[in-house]
Amino acid sequence: MGDSSEEFLDQLAESDPGMIERIIGQQVENVRESGLDPRTHALVRLGALVALAAPAASFDWHVSLARQAGASDDEIAGVLVAVGPVTGTPRVVGAAPMVAKALQG
Repeated sequence: MGDSSEEFLDQLAESDPGMIERIIGQQVENVRESGLDPRTHALVRLGALVALAAPAASFDWHVSLARQAGASDDEIAGVLVAVGPVTGTPRVVGAAPMVAKALQG
């Protein structure tokens, strides 16, 4: 990171262009290193967010990435179905409204 935690969080909260570029650069590198195509990468990461009971902002960001990578709304919703048996119903039910909101936004 290089910055103090406070500076990092301030820059992130203010949507500092330099900070956003650094984060996006890390995202692009992660996709490249994974060996997955961007669409599959985004869908897998959505599944991980469900497993982690991530906050709504995370779903907003990753639904946007999945759509940009060519994932359909049905495929995005299908991630919830696919991870349900592994993550459990409470995680899927908790994530569903956040995914629905992100799909509308």
